Amino acid sequence: MRTRFFSALVTAARANPDIVLVTGDLGYGVVEPFVEACPGQFVNAGVAEQNMTGLAAGIALAGGRVYTYSIANFPTLRCLEQIRNDVAYHGADVTVVAVGGGLAYGALGMSHHATEDLAIMRAIPGVAVAAPGDPVETDAVVADLLAHGGPAYLRLGKAGERSVHRAPVAVARGESVPVRPDGEVALLTTGAILEVACVAADRLAAEGVRASVRSFPWLDPFDVDAVRRSARHHEAIVTIEEHSIVGGLGSAVAEVLAEIPGAPPLARIALPARPASVVGDQDYLRSLYGLDPAAVAQRALKQLEESRAVAREVR
Repeated sequence: MRTRFFSALVTAARANPDIVLVTGDLGYGVVEPFVEACPGQFVNAGVAEQNMTGLAAGIALAGGRVYTYSIANFPTLRCLEQIRNDVAYHGADVTVVAVGGGLAYGALGMSHHATEDLAIMRAIPGVAVAAPGDPVETDAVVADLLAHGGPAYLRLGKAGERSVHRAPVAVARGESVPVRPDGEVALLTTGAILEVACVAADRLAAEGVRASVRSFPWLDPFDVDAVRRSARHHEAIVTIEEHSIVGGLGSAVAEVLAEIPGAPPLARIALPARPASVVGDQDYLRSLYGLDPAAVAQRALKQLEESRAVAREVR
C-alpha cells in the first residue's frame, strides 16, 4: 500500500512543483525515489513531529500541497495539537500519512501501535479520514487526495498487503466499496483487514451462510447511505477493524444505526479499549484479539443466530 502511495506521489510531484513531502527522519527505502526525482520538494524535519506538522502547515498556507509521513501513531498523536490548530483550523492543504496502521508494527510494542488514530482524526472538524483496504483502494484514495487535497489523514498498511480487488475501483471521497454480493449478514470493514473479512466470508459460506463484504476506505466523509442499505437488506451487521473499539468504524456505523427504527443488531469486532501489553507480529496479535478469519466468522455466525432468535421471539 505504501509503495502504491509513493509511486503516485512521485508521478504527481514531477508534474507539480507545489507538492512537498516532509518526513520525520524515516522511510528511506521508500522515500529515496521521491528525493531522487524531486530533491527540492523534500524536507526531513528530523524526529520532531510537532515541528514537521507546523512546517507543513506553513508551506501549505504559502501555496504548497504538503504530505507528512511517519510510522503509525507518530504523525498523529505526537503532534495532535499542531494538526488541530495549524492544519485543520486553517484548512491547510496538508495530508498526514501514517504507515503501519493498526498492529502492523506489533513487535515494537504499543508505542508503535496505531489503534486510536481513526477515532481521534475523525473527531477533528474538517479533516478527511481515509483507510483503504488494499493496494487497489489505495490507488483510488490517493488519486482523490492528489486531486482535491487536504486537510486529510491517510492510514496505510506497512507493506506486502495483497490486492482483494481484481480490477481498479472507482470510489469518490466519502464512498464505500462493495466487495462481495449481499447476503444474510453484512461484514463492514475499514483498512487493511479487508482480506481477513473476505476469508471469513468464505468460511461462512462453507457453513451455509451468505455474507456480504463492504469496505469503507473513507471514514470521513462517511457513507451513511451504505449503512442504511445494509440495515434494510441484512439480518445482522458486523464491523471489523484493526483499531480500538472506541471511535472507529464500529462507532460510526452504530451512530447511523441508532437513528434507524428496527435496525438489525450490530456486532463490533475490534481491539479492546486498553493498551496492548503483548508484542508479536501482526498475524499473531490479530489472532490474539479475535481479528483472524476464524474468529471473525465465528462471531458473525453467532450474531446472525442471536438476531434470528430475537426475531422469532418478536413473532
